[in-house]
Amino acid sequence: MSIQVKLKDIIEEMEVQFEESRSLLNIKTGEIVIVTTEDLRAAEDEEPFDHLPEWEQENRMTAIDVVENFENFRELPTKYEVNEYEIMENFCLKVSDQRKQESLLRDIKGKGAFRRFKDKIIDFEIEDQWYSYRDECFKQIAIEWCQENKINFIE
Repeated sequence: MSIQVKLKDIIEEMEVQFEESRSLLNIKTGEIVIVTTEDLRAAEDEEPFDHLPEWEQENRMTAIDVVENFENFRELPTKYEVNEYEIMENFCLKVSDQRKQESLLRDIKGKGAFRRFKDKIIDFEIEDQWYSYRDECFKQIAIEWCQENKINFIE
């Protein structure tokens, strides 16, 4: 039996990744799980965890499942594979108004680039175009990931 995963679920998970955690797809069940690096380390140590609160025990059991059945899991694209800065830069290059394009490209240099970019797209009233463009980029990354991992997806 081959599972079908909703592309939307993969994209949502790609958008909310946290430091020190990994998002994985169980290719047997289609479930997306999030495990922390700490839980994965603890799962490998096989220390007792019945003293932990219930939610932590559940997290640990998920991590143990990942460790023991790693062949059933595929890591979703990480924030390093989803280079949001590059997506932002490519969007700037697609802005047809030369003056706006130059202003955007100037504003995305250095510290605080994302905040300045957001302020500028609001000023230029191109927020909707940005979010459409960004969503399309995330969708393409998710589709390519599914294809590389031979995962059936539905839109």
